[in-house]
Amino acid sequence: MFILIDKPKGVTSHDVVDRLRSITGEKRIGHAGTLDPNASGLLILGIGKTSTKKLSIFLKLDKEYDAEIFLGEERETDDAEGKIRNLKLQIVDKISENEIKMILEKFIGEQMQTPPSYSAIKVKGKKAYEIARKGNNPELIPRKIVIYKIKLLHYKFSVLTIRTRVSSGTYIRSLARDIGRDLGCGAYLLNLRRIKIGNYNVKDSIKLEDLTSDNIVNCIFNYHKRH
Repeated sequence: MFILIDKPKGVTSHDVVDRLRSITGEKRIGHAGTLDPNASGLLILGIGKTSTKKLSIFLKLDKEYDAEIFLGEERETDDAEGKIRNLKLQIVDKISENEIKMILEKFIGEQMQTPPSYSAIKVKGKKAYEIARKGNNPELIPRKIVIYKIKLLHYKFSVLTIRTRVSSGTYIRSLARDIGRDLGCGAYLLNLRRIKIGNYNVKDSIKLEDLTSDNIVNCIFNYHKRH
C-alpha cells in the first residue's frame, strides 16, 4: 500500500512518516526520496513490510520541481539555511532575462554534478555534512545526472523561478549554485517544491495537515493495480 502526501515546508520527511505511524498504527513505513525541511511537495510513502521493500521502484523515477533561486549570494549549504559565503548583489541588476534563459539552456542534458557539501553522501565513511560542520571541505566526487528540461517561469530582481525535470540523484541546491556561478553573481536555493515523481503528481496527493484516520483509506493505492 502506498500514499501520496503533500509535505508542507518546515517539517522533515521523517515527521511525515511519524504522522502516518500514529494514524495507522503501522511501524513499517518509509518514503521514496527525502525532501529537506525547507522544501515542500510530493512524497510517496509505503505502508507495511511489503510496500516499504518496493519503494526503490519510485526512487529511480525522474523528478520535477519548481525552484526559486536567489541571485547575488552563495550560502555554505547552497540553500537559505546556510551562512553567506559570497556577496555580489551589485551586479545582479545587470543580468537580463535573456541572459538567464541562455544560461539555463546550457544545463539541459547529461552532465557531471558536484553534490552540496552539506549533504548525507558518505565521504570516507562519514556523512559530508558532518565533515562540513567541523569547518572542513568534504571531497565530493561529481556524479552523472540528466536535466531533461529547465524552464524560466519568472524573474524579478533578484529571484528567478524555474521548473525543471531531472534524473534521480540530482541536487537542485547544486543546480542553483551552478546557475549562479555561470551567471557570475552566485546563487542559492531559496524555495523548492516537488511537483512530480515519474507520472505521480502532487495534485493527486493529500496535504499532510488534512490526513486523518477517517480519510486515509481513500488515499491509499496499490502499485500493481495502478500500473
